[in-house]
Amino acid sequence: MAILIAAAVCSPTQAQQYRWMDKNGKVQFTDTPPPAGARDVRRNEVVISKPAPPPVPFELQRLQKDFPVTLYTSPNCREGCDLSRLALNRRGVPFKEMQVWDAESNEELKRISGAVEVPTLLVGRSVQRGFEQGAFDSLLDSAGYPKLGILPAATQKAPPPPEGYVPAAVAAKPALPAGKAAEVQPKAGRYDPSGLTGPAPKSGQYDPSGLTGPAPKPGQYGIPGESK
Repeated sequence: MAILIAAAVCSPTQAQQYRWMDKNGKVQFTDTPPPAGARDVRRNEVVISKPAPPPVPFELQRLQKDFPVTLYTSPNCREGCDLSRLALNRRGVPFKEMQVWDAESNEELKRISGAVEVPTLLVGRSVQRGFEQGAFDSLLDSAGYPKLGILPAATQKAPPPPEGYVPAAVAAKPALPAGKAAEVQPKAGRYDPSGLTGPAPKSGQYDPSGLTGPAPKPGQYGIPGESK
């Protein structure tokens, strides 16, 4: 089945063009304002036709109505969901992306496909769980969608995470109550001097306060200031 894409419709746009005379008396035409000192300045509106985006072909509109394409993903789904989105974009198939992330969306996907698994592709009432290029193509072919290369490729991106979504790693870590974070102190341990305990050092060889012995005798190295 061939789908004819309508020719682009041109929509007019306007641009500015200036006519002016320079200091030598020569007439100039520019699309920017003339320099200071220009004479006989005139500004004209120039209408430029710009091609508008082509409308969606009628047959493709019918397919979207009879066999809508929905891709179920989740905010933390990476490779499989990215490949699924890329496959649909390359084929130029219009699709809606639904994110599965809470109890309600999980229940909806389970009701539609019989399991909670992403990515899941829904074409009309036909379901494909998990990404498999051949299975995706088979579902789209059965519905009558144009094959790869007939429609221009699309660039639909992944939607942003839903409002209220919290990544699993963050949700698993309980938050401290307000004002409690400052009260948490590290426990004393091997590398915390405040946690080291033990007896006070005993007087000994390296403790001058514990050294005892006879007073120094007067002599060559005796009391300072003593004359020989």
